[in-house]
Amino acid sequence: MSASMSSRLLSSIPNRSHILSRTHPGLRTRPFSTFRPTHNSAKSSPPPATSSSSPPPKNGAGRSAFLAVTFITALSAYALGSLFPPTPVSVLFPRPAPAPPSDPDSEESKNYVDELEKEMLSLPFLEELRKAPDAQDWYEARPYKYFDEERRVNNLTAGALRGPGKLALPPLVRARWDEKESLFVIHVGRGLCGHDGIIHGGLLATLLDETLARTAINNLPEKIGVTAKLSVNYRAPTMADQFIVIRTELVEVKGRKAEVKGTVQDLSGTLLVEASATFIQPRYAKLLNKAAIKQVMGAPPSDPHATAVHLADGEDLKALKGQQHSQHHPPDGEKKH
Repeated sequence: MSASMSSRLLSSIPNRSHILSRTHPGLRTRPFSTFRPTHNSAKSSPPPATSSSSPPPKNGAGRSAFLAVTFITALSAYALGSLFPPTPVSVLFPRPAPAPPSDPDSEESKNYVDELEKEMLSLPFLEELRKAPDAQDWYEARPYKYFDEERRVNNLTAGALRGPGKLALPPLVRARWDEKESLFVIHVGRGLCGHDGIIHGGLLATLLDETLARTAINNLPEKIGVTAKLSVNYRAPTMADQFIVIRTELVEVKGRKAEVKGTVQDLSGTLLVEASATFIQPRYAKLLNKAAIKQVMGAPPSDPHATAVHLADGEDLKALKGQQHSQHHPPDGEKKH
């Protein structure tokens, strides 16, 4: 058979694929040479129409409501997180704070300190303590407020660290008349940070050393003491630009040694730092001006303010000894005051 006759014979045979596509519109067809329909292919249901004129699915309204709820929830979470960020976020991304006045003697600095002083004295925390049933068992004082200016420059917390953005105010202390307990209200500024927005741990240790010392010294025989041991445990970050409360308590006194403990908290009561310390009364305690030291630490309101301050930092002990001797043994013809 010639090639032309074979071609005409094949073209006269009906296309099986074309027949199936007419009888079963939804059936996917393949070329005649490869099509192998299964026994139940004729019973297959056609797929859903996909033309643009088809109606939307019945769950379209539910999907829109879900998206709306998700968006509102995300927006609310963002707003709450911005107002009250969790601790890790506050630590890693502290909020920017306004820079305090750079010149401590400027009018701006004085106004800043005055406003901060008013805020501290009117804290609800202090107002509640002043109205408590045992309020008469406590007194208030201001350590370093009457510190001699000539000696202030040689002091860390009363001099070098004093000023707007640092320790802007002298501490306010409320202490029991028996000196067994006390609490200090202190404002800590941005200039005291280790990590941005978080107060340096060494600064907190310094504040604890001084506040614990006050309670210990007031319970030692000669009212003089030096730090022998200080143990500090940090419980949570202490954020800057806030008032903190340091509480101290006498644990035990044995001869020339006093044991004390204390905590640092924020105004909401969150525990930030715990500490304990041992203070020893030095053997040269009798040579020092105890009244002046007590005045520097914040004497009770009934005590007169000393006009001069003599501490052990660099003083000539022989000169102090001569001064003490002249006070106890005035020259002949003079009366002892």
